[in-house]
Amino acid sequence: MTLAPRSAPAPGTGRAAPERPAVPAPATAATPGDKAPPAPEKPRDAFFDNAKYLAIVLVALGHAWEPLYATSRSAAALYIFVYAFHMPAFTVISGYFSRSFDVRRDRLQRLITGIVVPYLLFQTAYALFRYAAGDIPSFSVSLADPWFLTWFLVALFIWRLTAPLWRIVRWPVPLALAIAAAASVSDLGSDLDLQRVLQFLPFFVLGMRLKAEHFRRLRCRPARLAALPVLAGALVFAYWAVPRMNDAWFYHTDSAQNLGAPWWCGILMQLGMFACSLVLTACFLAWVPGRRAWCTALGAGTLYGYLLHGFLAKGSRWWNWYDAGWIHTPWGAVVVTLLAGAVVTLLCTPPVQRVFRFAMEPKMRWAFRPAPRPRHAVRRQTACGAASSSLSATSRFVRMR
Repeated sequence: MTLAPRSAPAPGTGRAAPERPAVPAPATAATPGDKAPPAPEKPRDAFFDNAKYLAIVLVALGHAWEPLYATSRSAAALYIFVYAFHMPAFTVISGYFSRSFDVRRDRLQRLITGIVVPYLLFQTAYALFRYAAGDIPSFSVSLADPWFLTWFLVALFIWRLTAPLWRIVRWPVPLALAIAAAASVSDLGSDLDLQRVLQFLPFFVLGMRLKAEHFRRLRCRPARLAALPVLAGALVFAYWAVPRMNDAWFYHTDSAQNLGAPWWCGILMQLGMFACSLVLTACFLAWVPGRRAWCTALGAGTLYGYLLHGFLAKGSRWWNWYDAGWIHTPWGAVVVTLLAGAVVTLLCTPPVQRVFRFAMEPKMRWAFRPAPRPRHAVRRQTACGAASSSLSATSRFVRMR
């Protein structure tokens, strides 16, 4: 039997230190109590954060201009103009970031904590707010009937659950358009706001089909120059359409029959408004800056601004903030516009995010079972344990010699 060679004496002892075999420690093996190393976070794209921030500002401006609709044709034109593309833009971006959504464990957990829980909390908070303000005679919460802004959470939940289906069908966008057209001539009631969910569906499916290069093409100089006359023409058309068109078409909450139009008009309007909204969304995105700016960090807090500004938007009506005569002057409209932009910007800031993160992005680790360990990791840990035991036995034998 050949003995292991002895090493040089250890300093200060005069005794030879045992030579231990070099066994590389496994990089991924871990004991049950160890935590896996965190995966590196993918850097955020400044373009999309800027786009989300600007879109949420337009949402707030639209709500601020609504009470001025009846007294100012210019405010009404801006209102129609913004409503033609601000939610389609949000929906396209949501679809783009849902391209890889599947039923993987972590994504389903995020779907619950990031959409379902905020919906439940804000649906309840809005009901309390309505009751306190006297908008409803008694407090009640209807989870099947989204109120005001919470419809988008329901829509996002349904759209993302169906995302795997849109990746396997042959013609996803035409199919989604057909579903939206059918919804526009159907009476779907108010449950889960399905009328609006289905009529906005084509924008989500289109976003899923887009790639990064499609957005890069929009940000070139020729595209930006071409967008200017289109946006100007759309604004002029909105001014012309104010006394001639029912603005309820832009909400996508009713069928054609409920709006007093023949059924075939609903199909034509659905297709026409999809094309119009898509063109205006492209023009809007063409002018979104792609570099980091002062507002880029606010793009991560758009859900906060979206849901929280609803309390002020509705409270301003219930508490008669628009009854002051000066608000209905041109300068008053400018002040209202600046205040709405400033308020929604403040609601997207990191301090507000920290305060309301418990409602918007709760961790809720207590609500989910721990993820099962893969079999290969268990086998690898067992092998490493056997190697470690063999190593310890060898070391003891060498020391005894």
